[in-house]
Amino acid sequence: MKENIFLIGLGLIGGSIALAIKNSHDCHLIGYDINEERAGLALSLEVVDEYVTSIERGVGKADVIFIAAPVTETVEILHRLGKSYMKTGTLITDVGSTKKEIVETAHKVLPNSVDFVGGHPMAGSHKSGVEASKADLFENAFYVITPNEQTSPEAIQRLETILQGTRSKFIKMSPEQHDHVAGVISHFPHIIASSLVQHAEYFHHETPIIQDLAAGGFKDITRIASSNPKMWSDILIHNREPILHQFDVWMKQMNDIRESIRKAAKDEIYYFFEHAKEFRDEFSAHKKGGLDAYFDLFVDIPDSPGVLAEITSLLAKNGINITNLEIIESREDIYGVLRISFRNHPDREKADNLIANLYETFIIE
Repeated sequence: MKENIFLIGLGLIGGSIALAIKNSHDCHLIGYDINEERAGLALSLEVVDEYVTSIERGVGKADVIFIAAPVTETVEILHRLGKSYMKTGTLITDVGSTKKEIVETAHKVLPNSVDFVGGHPMAGSHKSGVEASKADLFENAFYVITPNEQTSPEAIQRLETILQGTRSKFIKMSPEQHDHVAGVISHFPHIIASSLVQHAEYFHHETPIIQDLAAGGFKDITRIASSNPKMWSDILIHNREPILHQFDVWMKQMNDIRESIRKAAKDEIYYFFEHAKEFRDEFSAHKKGGLDAYFDLFVDIPDSPGVLAEITSLLAKNGINITNLEIIESREDIYGVLRISFRNHPDREKADNLIANLYETFIIE
């Protein structure tokens, strides 16, 4: 008998989970979104099999419920579920970027007759909306499951079985540990990226050419500053304690390197960069996580008409999908090249072999 799976929130993450589940699970997918037009689009794209116009209409017939909404809304939805009729044994999970408050709320407001398992698929895209949904969005990405002492092992196993089609790497950690780790590798870097942009803006007022020259490396390091401000305000408020602790550590590190520069302590400055380089080089080259993994190929192309069309046509003919295309005007270590981004390593390698017959290519890890 098919399970009824109810998805609350039909954006990129909710839609991609729906498509992935369809690949491996015999189910009937019911969708709900606060934007009814988006829900209708999800139905027309066959992301869901049915949509309802209220949460309460979907909850009563659901065997499994996914909450794919921002953290604040997820907490509010859990309170609504706690007041709604649900089948005994219903499995409820979420995809929130912070976990402690969500998990605590779930076990506080949901009846004992249902199971809750906190979750966070650590993958994303520069695109948004249900129309950008992909069944392979979570492939090889970490899918963090955050049980506490009230979470049953059977519920965890059931969730992992339902999510087999994501082809994710499941990892378990406590809600508190998740929030600390996510703060270090995802939440705090978003603060730093945005602060660097504001730093440039401050000096831009006295030197307007800064905005024209802020290309290449600066754009790379601040790419995530273009993320949704509402979403990130929400995340930081709900993860404020780990973030505040990380500010203390970060500011000490900045004060230390500032003092080294003030003293012109060459050895200390060298060690600052050497130590960072060594630790960075130990990272797995393209492990997906809270921040997107990119598979970039750089092509040294002549400045002449038709070059871009030649390269894109070549890749299209060989069935290679491009996720991003950019001409880099200026960067400290790269000059006047085309950067092509791919979804995976095999596509980049195949493209490298094809394009290298026409132009010089190189890869920067």
